[in-house]
Amino acid sequence: MNTTAPLEIRETVKNLLGVEFQRAKLLPPQIRSTEQRAHGTAKRLNFKTQDGSNIAAILLEPTGANSESPSPAILYCHAHGARYDIGINELIDGRPALINPYVDDLLALGLVVLCLEMPCFGARAHPEESAASKTALWFGKTLFGQMLAELSAGLDYLSDLSHVDCARIGTLGISMGGTHAWWLAALDTRIKAAAHLCCFADLESLVKLGNHDNHGHYMTVPGLLATCSSGQLAGLIAPRAQFCGVGLQDWSSPPDAFKIAKDELIEAYENTPTMLSFHIEPDVGHEETPAMRAAVLTFLKRRLIARSL
Repeated sequence: MNTTAPLEIRETVKNLLGVEFQRAKLLPPQIRSTEQRAHGTAKRLNFKTQDGSNIAAILLEPTGANSESPSPAILYCHAHGARYDIGINELIDGRPALINPYVDDLLALGLVVLCLEMPCFGARAHPEESAASKTALWFGKTLFGQMLAELSAGLDYLSDLSHVDCARIGTLGISMGGTHAWWLAALDTRIKAAAHLCCFADLESLVKLGNHDNHGHYMTVPGLLATCSSGQLAGLIAPRAQFCGVGLQDWSSPPDAFKIAKDELIEAYENTPTMLSFHIEPDVGHEETPAMRAAVLTFLKRRLIARSL
């Protein structure tokens, strides 16, 4: 087990990502449209960054959200799936890996939700992922670092909303979105609970199996494995709440690679084991199941809604 102090690992990984998180700032957004849902509203926003870039987003606000009784919130991280056309629309329209969209389930829980469109997706489809990844690497940066820095800026925005309880903000995602959810929670201690699906395994084992090549270029972080393993990095979330959902027929979480990461994670939560929960389905591939969705919602109710963080 790596005995390096958590703070040192966190700072080293940030350096490997090649970005300064605090420099990614979102300017106040323009509201492009508002849709009424059964339990609140879905607003389509457009943020500008300080360098003039545009970032599309969706903001969900539950009925009755107000500053006198601030709501818990979720930074929802969208997936990849080589579907660059989906992006933030996953939150409203779903995607093949999900049983249905999360929009109404999250609003029904009374959660404020923000989903930011990542580089290379939706309206940000150009430059494409391969070119964007290579460009970043040539300049000593990473596309993954840019994505995480933008998500951290989204966390800034959520935290500043008067109707959001900044002590009860979590992350949620599947596949690439799940990877973003747990990586950001590992690096940003403002996140109180992280729920991730279909994205957790020992990366060195994936390399040995060749499964790492199924991940997009966006995920390449030079030098990571010389610093820490997947389990050690996710362990930085401890003692904050963490939910991990996997199917053992999933190429991204084969049994042996998942077990290594799982065991390291359990060790990290040795003093607070009740804050870590798993939902493991032996016969499921890279997809959410109804039981997995139910487990996620139970986790969010317990760790964000009920204030038992």
